[in-house]
Amino acid sequence: MMRQVELVESVLEYDPDADEDLLNRAYVFTVKVHGSQTRASGDPYFSHPIEVAGILTRFKLDTDTIATALLHDTIEDTVADYDQIEEHFGPQVAKLVDGVTKLSKLELQSDHTKQAENFRKLLLAMSDDIRVLLVKLADRLHNMRTLHYLDSEQKRRRIASETMEIYAPLAERIGMHDIKDELQDLAFTQLNGEGRGSIIRRLDFLRASGDDTVDRVSAQLQNTLAEAGIEAEVMGRLKRPYSIWRKMQLNSVSFEQLSDVIAFRILVKDQATCYQTLGAVHAAYPMVPGRFKDYISTPKRNNYQSLHTSVIGPDKLRIEMQIRTHSMHEIAEYGVAAHWMYKQSNGKPLREGVQYRWIRELLEIMENTSDPEEFLEHTKLSMFQDQVFCFSPKGDLIALPQGGTPVDFAYAVHTDLGNSCVSARVNGRNVPLREQLHNGDQVEIIRSENQTPSPTWENFVVTGRARSAIRRFIRQQERSEYVALGRQIIDQTFISEGHEVNDKMLESVLSSTKRKDLDDLLGGVGRGELTGRDVLDAAYPSERIKSVIGRVVPLSRVRGRKAKPAPAVPIRGLAPGMAVHMSQCCHPLPGERIVGIVTVGKGITIHTADCDVLKQFSDTPERWINVAWDPERDGNTDQVARIETVVTHEPGALSRLTAVIAQNAGNISNLRITDRSSEFFEMKVDIEVRDVHHLSDIITALRAEPQISSVERVRG
Repeated sequence: MMRQVELVESVLEYDPDADEDLLNRAYVFTVKVHGSQTRASGDPYFSHPIEVAGILTRFKLDTDTIATALLHDTIEDTVADYDQIEEHFGPQVAKLVDGVTKLSKLELQSDHTKQAENFRKLLLAMSDDIRVLLVKLADRLHNMRTLHYLDSEQKRRRIASETMEIYAPLAERIGMHDIKDELQDLAFTQLNGEGRGSIIRRLDFLRASGDDTVDRVSAQLQNTLAEAGIEAEVMGRLKRPYSIWRKMQLNSVSFEQLSDVIAFRILVKDQATCYQTLGAVHAAYPMVPGRFKDYISTPKRNNYQSLHTSVIGPDKLRIEMQIRTHSMHEIAEYGVAAHWMYKQSNGKPLREGVQYRWIRELLEIMENTSDPEEFLEHTKLSMFQDQVFCFSPKGDLIALPQGGTPVDFAYAVHTDLGNSCVSARVNGRNVPLREQLHNGDQVEIIRSENQTPSPTWENFVVTGRARSAIRRFIRQQERSEYVALGRQIIDQTFISEGHEVNDKMLESVLSSTKRKDLDDLLGGVGRGELTGRDVLDAAYPSERIKSVIGRVVPLSRVRGRKAKPAPAVPIRGLAPGMAVHMSQCCHPLPGERIVGIVTVGKGITIHTADCDVLKQFSDTPERWINVAWDPERDGNTDQVARIETVVTHEPGALSRLTAVIAQNAGNISNLRITDRSSEFFEMKVDIEVRDVHHLSDIITALRAEPQISSVERVRG
């Protein structure tokens, strides 16, 4: 544990103008308020914040940040409060301490939910001042260093998993690579100690069998560059255990098959010399194809710049190299902390952290996601994947995770562009929206004002921003669909019993149906959580009369007036797949008589009136809804019908099948061969048609073909 004098001197060494009095007061305060508290290791609790402050002095952070590190647990774990911190140390330090404070008093449903809520709060705090994240990372690093003192293996694994999934990638995102590497290695120890031990034993053997390999290769590289007239500093090191383990997993290879466990850094004076060095290295040693990356012309999101290449170097060793300037190396080592070194603006450190686009994107995800666990899922997707760099038609650079698609690209540009994209051109070629993009692709998004996000997009997008926006739209669309369907069902029920219905009447039954507002009531009926009869009975409880056999007697009959015929609920403006689902057993088509079956939480499933599946619902008549095709919509939206056909086994037979369907304006959406012999092929074909008459025309045309033996519609 650093003594008070050592800590203050460490700060004064890199910042002679540091507020020495503030540091001394913060040190004394944290020792006093933590008092006799101890950690799991048995050490005094105040040793923890002092060690956290010591970690941050390595990155030459300002006085307020070091004071915050000393005080970061005082509000949560001692009698000190926010006002007291503000009074003694000023509003800036108090705000930072509040941002770092853990939310231990949250009463949430699960540890995972608590983790998500804590991360939301951290994100909000660091979006205002990135130093909150720096203190939090140092806090987590020291906790991981002492994690082995915890008795509970389950708790150790949970904390290690959280570190691996959240804090290590966050450290990488802001360029704190040393912290990231140590966090990953410490978490790896808890999550897979046996695997880590195995790699360490092999690395120790490698050192023992060739302990001068790094020095020897470094010297040869230095000579090669000197012969090319390049002044450079060469550093070599063995990769960390977790980095090796991850590469073994990604490439599905054993340790012995890894030939690049050694990495070298070459530091030069300026950017031009970086490229000159790259040329000299590639001229002297064979390059490994596909292993070159230029992060100088296209920096990573955390401003990391370097040239990466792999070569078959001295002694025929495959080695990785990073070529960068000294200033690039400083940013690579210290990340966002490098921006705080000696930078002052009107006496206050510059807030360059708020300019990080990825933080703004995470804030946008948070605004669009109400569920904390869903937010955490989207965040992991958004932050922690390797990148590809693509360009817009105007030349703007868009960074996407590996596996990104045109839909991800569209949402990265703007949410409205993502919501309205219908197709994409990549390098001038039309491609499917699920096409994976590659480095250097130029992407043009084609949009339409009539387009809306498809639920199927969620199956292939990889960015948290895209997935969050798609889910948000679907939730809003489903809600409006259920509300519209619920209103139609209620209208049908009330009219059939001779009643008129209006919003004021429906609002009067909210309390008795336990609904918070009108949309909640209508949506509940649309989702099948309530029936139209439930709402009617709540509105007219005194008129709820049943016959001796339990059948509901129409109220109009009791009053002596004639009930209106029950109107059919039109399938109008309701997109299939949301509140209304087309049955896959009978494939109903416009023009056929249909009925709806209500399923709780799913809405209505549409069946043909003669579908055999309806027998299963004969004992639950309350689930049946009288529905009808909307005449205004008929012919405007294709439905899928399935046919079964037998085709002769001869050249051109399949061609005639598809040609006849196309000539009759049908579109094949799926084709599956179910049986074959030397004479015939049997197959099932799904065809998009306008209505039942359109299907009938296609079947008739197919039956007229001599190469087609039989055609029947499949109804199950």
